[in-house]
Amino acid sequence: MDYWILNSTIAFLLCITFAGFLIPQILLISFRRNLFDEPDERKIHHGTVPRLGGIAFTPVICFSISLLLGMSILFGDARLLGLMTYNSRSLAFGFCALFLLYVVGMADDLIGIRYRAKFVVQIICSILVITGGLWVQNLYGLFGIHEIPDWVGIPLTILIMVYVINSINLIDGIDGLASGLSAAAFITYGVMFHLIGRHAYAMLSFACLGVLVPFFYFNVFGDPSRRQKIFMGDTGSLTIGLLLAFLGLELMLVSPDRYPVFGNNPLILALSPLIVPCFDVTRVFIHRVRSHGNPFLPDKTHIHHKLLALGLPQRIAMVTIMAVALLFNCVNILLSRYIDITILLLLDIIVWTLANIILSNQIKKHNAKNNK
Repeated sequence: MDYWILNSTIAFLLCITFAGFLIPQILLISFRRNLFDEPDERKIHHGTVPRLGGIAFTPVICFSISLLLGMSILFGDARLLGLMTYNSRSLAFGFCALFLLYVVGMADDLIGIRYRAKFVVQIICSILVITGGLWVQNLYGLFGIHEIPDWVGIPLTILIMVYVINSINLIDGIDGLASGLSAAAFITYGVMFHLIGRHAYAMLSFACLGVLVPFFYFNVFGDPSRRQKIFMGDTGSLTIGLLLAFLGLELMLVSPDRYPVFGNNPLILALSPLIVPCFDVTRVFIHRVRSHGNPFLPDKTHIHHKLLALGLPQRIAMVTIMAVALLFNCVNILLSRYIDITILLLLDIIVWTLANIILSNQIKKHNAKNNK
């Protein structure tokens, strides 16, 4: 097996193991200390379920990668150390941003934080990532734009990071949805990074995937009556969103001219795995503004709420949305070789809009039928 694929595999397995051990301990502490996500009129679940599963994510990722690095040095192999040193600036500032958002997310899950304060912290985290050398420098032909100056790219990067972080946070509405969509995105990023030789970020992608596997099991298949069900909470959704934004930005820095064998548009590679959560939060934001509501306050207008309104069970709704996300991802990556990126993005928007219109009409028919 290739050395770098082996490292990613070990990081993935370590994260599965440690997260699989830590999440049951978090469940135990949550029930002993009565740390629950209480149901209300907006939430789907019933009964008391802990929402601190995301507390396991960041420590497990950092511990597993650090352990892997330490063991490689111990056995006299300096290749991994050299790789981490080469990428040390972006990784160091990225992990600073990750820990800052981790603390804020945990505070929000435990005591609650106003959304304005969370936005400020997300902007600070974005600035930290930019300080690490990651910001948008090229739009690769989107609307005919290619290279952009830093004074445009830096604020655009802040906007993108805050947008992606909140997209993952807001899509976390039914069991397995946020973790499933994020896991699919991490797989895509991990494979892409391996193909273009950016192995440090491939290892990070598969480490992130590893922590989501045991969480997905407890979140989707855990039995609340046996105290085995858990939510990721803001601690998980915010940090996972930041990691996806961080990896997506890194992927965008890869010039298609440098890796001609790959043949895809880097912007499409970075965006496609996130289309469903990003498009959904945009639609919901516009809907709230048109309805003269506060666009930052939660409601029940997300795509998963619509599927539930049709009478679909949670798991069927989750699988349906993930299938749509996978379809968008595969089709976009395939077509980006042949279709202009602007046309491709407009086609995505048209398809998404038409799908939501059809879904809304079906909900109206469903409600009318039930009211007879």
